Amino acid sequence: MRVVFMGSPRFAVPSLEYLVSSGYEVAAVYTQPDRAGGRGRSLVASPVKKVAGALGLTVVQPRSLKAPEVFEQLASFKPDIIVVAAFGQLLPKPVLELPKLGCLNVHPSLLPKFRGASPVTAAILAGDEFTGVSIMLLDEGMDSGPVLARAQLPIGDSDTTASLGEKLSLVGAGLLGEVLVGWTRGELKAQPQDDSKATYCTPIAKDEGEIDWKLSAIEIWRRVRAFYPWPGSYTHWRGKTLKVIEATTLAEAKAKAGEVIALDSGGFGIGTGDGALKILRVQLEGKQALSAADFLRGQREFIGAVLPSS
Repeated sequence: MRVVFMGSPRFAVPSLEYLVSSGYEVAAVYTQPDRAGGRGRSLVASPVKKVAGALGLTVVQPRSLKAPEVFEQLASFKPDIIVVAAFGQLLPKPVLELPKLGCLNVHPSLLPKFRGASPVTAAILAGDEFTGVSIMLLDEGMDSGPVLARAQLPIGDSDTTASLGEKLSLVGAGLLGEVLVGWTRGELKAQPQDDSKATYCTPIAKDEGEIDWKLSAIEIWRRVRAFYPWPGSYTHWRGKTLKVIEATTLAEAKAKAGEVIALDSGGFGIGTGDGALKILRVQLEGKQALSAADFLRGQREFIGAVLPSS
């Protein structure tokens, strides 16, 4: 069976690797164009492009799938099926109708919940106990096609978007394997989603990472986890950005919103609109990441400071 794979971030990599290792004929890999990144703003390839190149696969990086010449090239690969995992573009109708077995999408949420661009982050922000992966047939809508299979996964208290996304990527690859076998044999029936239960999540903006200390400790704790590694959770002190990399909630602590307090156990906490946050790891602009205790050894005047709210 000839497969065209479409994906870009790290989440998509295990699904691509599964296809190759399982002997599927991957005719081409479509991924987003290289983008400027890093301190030098040099062009950076997507994780999928890097892996596809190492595997010797044909890589295509169109800015849009709507151009006639792009569709003609895609059609020349003669795919029996197109597998999509966080590609970053909606597939136009001619592309959806091209493969005889349709276009399958590996989506990291329990659809119809969290359709859209940031489902892993959204699940952590919502305080959900569980999330999962859905594999569906793509239609012209935003993650609205009928579902072929779902797999559920618990969200741990220490999970970040990075760690949870990695777990979901592996679950998704395994589920993809099961679905491909059942779908090609005609053993699976796609179940329409209940649109009345649909929720949506939008792309995360960089400025969403700035901490508002007037929020509750639980809300900020979720944001620290949800916004790791990007855009990160941060505040400001003495004109510099201070990233909060890891934190947890404090059972009992009295401090006003944004106030830094010393803890008997070492390190420090910060008051919020409801409760306090125990800081475990931070990084001051221009410096390396440190534990809260190590940070205080070099910044003793930090205790008693009142940090601004966004």
